[in-house]
Formats: sequence, C-alpha cells, structure tokens
Amino acid sequence: MSAQPPLKKHHLLDAGFELTLRPMRYPEFYEMYRAAIRNTWTVEEVDFSIDVTDLRSRMSPADRHLIHRLVAFFATGDSIVSNNLVLNLYKHLNSPEARMYLSRQLYEEALHVQFYLTLLDTYMPDPDARVQAFAAVENIPSIRKKAEFCFKWIDSIQHLDRIETREQRREFLLNQICFAACIEGLFFFAAFAYVYFFRSRGLLPGLASGTNWVFRDESCHMAFAFEAIRTVRNEEPDLFDAQMQEQVYAMLAEAIDCETQFAEDVLAGGVAGISTRDMRQYLEYCADQHFVKLGMPKRYGVKNSLPFMELQDVQELTNFFERRVSAYQVGVQGEVAFDEAF
Repeated sequence: MSAQPPLKKHHLLDAGFELTLRPMRYPEFYEMYRAAIRNTWTVEEVDFSIDVTDLRSRMSPADRHLIHRLVAFFATGDSIVSNNLVLNLYKHLNSPEARMYLSRQLYEEALHVQFYLTLLDTYMPDPDARVQAFAAVENIPSIRKKAEFCFKWIDSIQHLDRIETREQRREFLLNQICFAACIEGLFFFAAFAYVYFFRSRGLLPGLASGTNWVFRDESCHMAFAFEAIRTVRNEEPDLFDAQMQEQVYAMLAEAIDCETQFAEDVLAGGVAGISTRDMRQYLEYCADQHFVKLGMPKRYGVKNSLPFMELQDVQELTNFFERRVSAYQVGVQGEVAFDEAF
C-alpha cells in the first residue's frame, strides 16, 4: 500500500474556500459542531409564568429597572453577533469544518434572538415600552456605548473580501478576539451575572432556566473562537506580537469601561446585594481568564467578586472556562474517522 502524499501547507486564514472535508485538517472544529448539535433546545420549553408574578409583586422598582435595561440590551445584542458571523467571520475561515460550526452557531444566535423576543414581550406588556426597548441602541446611552464599541471592531474588517496581507490577518484576529473576549466574554457574561443574581434571590426562574441554555451555547461559541485564534497563532506565530498584545489589553480595558457604565445605569436605583464596584471587579476577573486563554499575562489580578457565580450547576451548564457539557443532550448517530483521506 503506497503512502499518502503529505498535506500541502494550509493556513486557516488562507484566501479562498476549501470545499471538501477530506482530508480533514481541523477535526476539533468538526467535534465542536457535533457537540453543538447534541445540545438542542427550544424557546417553547421555557416557562415564564412565575416570572410575571415576581415582576409584579416581589421586586422593587430598582430591580425592575435593572431587568428592563437588561432585556433592552438582549433585544439587539445577539443580532449584532449574528451580523459579525455572516459579514466577517464565515467568509474568512478557510475550513469547511469551521464553517459547519459557524452555520450551527448562526442558528443558535437566531434561537437566542427568539428567546429574548419572547422574554421582552412577556416582561413588557405595554407596547410603548417594547418599542423603547427595541430602540435601545439609539435611546439608552449605556447600551449605545456598548453597541458603538461592537460596531467599531465589526466595521474594521467589513470592507475585506479576501484576507491577503499580514495587517489584514492582524485585523481579523483583533475582530475575533473582540467577539470572544469582549462581546461574548464580558458584555454577555455580565448580563448573565445579573440573571443569576436574581436567581440567587429566588426570583425569575424562567429567565434563569432559559439563560442556562443560552449561557451554555455562548460558552461553546467562545471556546470555538478561542480555538480559531489559537490555531491562527500556531500557524502564523509572528502575527501576535507585542503591539497586538497591547492592543488586546487596551481593547478589554475599553470594554470593561463600557460595561461599567452600563452597570452604573442598571444599578442606579440601588439594588440591594450587588454594586457597580462588584461588577467592575467581576469584569476584571473575567478579563484575566481571557488573557490566559490568549497566552497573555493577567492584567488585573483580582478575585471573583460575585460568589453566586462560583456556584453554577455544572450539571446544567457548560463550565465557562472548561467546557463540560453533561445535560440536555440529544443523540447524534454515526462516527467519523479523522485519519482517512477520503
């Protein structure tokens, strides 16, 4: 039996589209796709009936202000992520396995949009309040600031049809890092922390149960993005130099400032049990975990300031930094051998 010829040198950010899955160059992306398929859920499974009672009779005006701001952010946040997937990421990752995963991620982002639409319609029966929430990017400064931060990095590579130069590769990496470490890893993770804060007080169980599934999805999205970044760095190590490292530190510092401004807004009424200082330290703690994922030294050196976030049930959730899924999986039939050429 003659030996197979060696694979030609291939980089994840090579221009063009590799069209076949054989030989499979990036089996880890294929496995992520299969894991995502196993974790399928639907919005119809979430029961908001207790939440409606909690909002009406068990929560203070400051609590309700926090929730209304949070829902307003959710109303557009995942649409921003979806746009970045379609406009900037799918066309530049030259791996059919990676594009399979991104296709599944796009479905999950649409599911999250549906979840937040249902959440908003349930929590805000007044049509005028709903209109204001959906227009949050325009009329709520703390949400507009976060959106402008996102658009700055999304727009930075939106003009690129092909990645051909070293500088364009760096721009792509920065976009991917912003998506993984800032949008998903700080903005959404802070939002989930508010949800679990209410759960720790025995409030809004419907929101918490749906967020469990969203949180697990988002954790897997981050794991994929960090793996793509790691792959590019391994293939082209000169891209991630000292200048880029400083850009990443500055990027996350700006994201923390944006999210701190949002915390000042949502906690403006004085929510008992959580403070802006707590949230900022928690964001710094999360940012340090992302720096480690990126092979960079920690910048803040702080502890987790939200103890209820240490108690997440790993039977329901993907552990945020270790990605262990153990619940709510549907079967996937068939096995694939990765070492076959065709």
